[in-house]
Amino acid sequence: MPTLRILAVLAATSTLFMACTEKKSSEVKYQLAPNFLGTPPGKDQIGNGHGEIAVDSAGLIYVSVQENNAGLQVYDQTGKFVKALKLPGSLHGFVVRKTDEGEFIYAAVLNEQRIIKCQLDGTVVMEIKADAFPAAQGKAKDKNGKEVNALKLTNCDVAANGDIYAVDGYGKSWVFVFDKAGKFKQVFGGPTQKVNDKPFANTHKVFVDNRFAPARLLCLDRGNNRMFHVDLDGKNPQMIADKGLRNPSSASFHGELMCVAEIAGRVSVWNKEGKMVAELGANDTKGQTNTPGVKPEAWRTGVVTSPHGITFDGKGNILETEWNQFGRVLRWDAK
Repeated sequence: MPTLRILAVLAATSTLFMACTEKKSSEVKYQLAPNFLGTPPGKDQIGNGHGEIAVDSAGLIYVSVQENNAGLQVYDQTGKFVKALKLPGSLHGFVVRKTDEGEFIYAAVLNEQRIIKCQLDGTVVMEIKADAFPAAQGKAKDKNGKEVNALKLTNCDVAANGDIYAVDGYGKSWVFVFDKAGKFKQVFGGPTQKVNDKPFANTHKVFVDNRFAPARLLCLDRGNNRMFHVDLDGKNPQMIADKGLRNPSSASFHGELMCVAEIAGRVSVWNKEGKMVAELGANDTKGQTNTPGVKPEAWRTGVVTSPHGITFDGKGNILETEWNQFGRVLRWDAK
């Protein structure tokens, strides 16, 4: 009789464990929302994409395109085009963040080598110009010995205290820190700081990861095909993954999850412990990834080409924008 009771308890425990496991598993399942995003009036496609995507607190979707004086398109939650903001056409990386002063767009203007802070209507309220960056990292000499701008800024983010983090991802991969007023504070990363014996390389984007206390800085070190955290002062590196990735290019956070855009053909979802818990849109077709040239007629439903920007919305759905000359956005809804 005691043996039967023990077996019954074990069976009940096993059933409970399986139920909990299934519930947890269901929290990281997604369903494609096909043909989600519309296009601006008079256009067949949204336009040349080499940037980022973000969602504000009201659910509006912001997508950067390479179109001068209309570089940021705004869509409603259903994917209907709302307007284009009069911003530069080289917003390579941007975020929408709430601060104690309100909600703002923080963007790296790649072709102009400056960081801008904008209201949600596109009004620029602050900028960090190239000459605000330290000359040791921001300047170089050309073949004739003339001093030139060496910055190639690819992304920025803002911490809870207002500090702004900007990365020179197409340059030397320096990470610069400015205070909320745009005054330079420090620089780290670059070719002189090593993580596991490798210096920062094509650190495409960085993001403040508030899933942890204290917050950490996520570094998408694309040149080394890895992603890792550092403290907000650039110290104490902690590797998340350095194997099996497809060149991580952007990321976003929701609850304890992180989604990652991998430009060599995949969107992945990771838990707080650094384990991949979902893989979306994987593309293994030669010539269709890490390139902007895939034409719409070659696109396949639910299969990515070159994921370049990514965001969660407020409901935990994932929106991904691609490096593509025609512009492409995919969405997966959380199930």
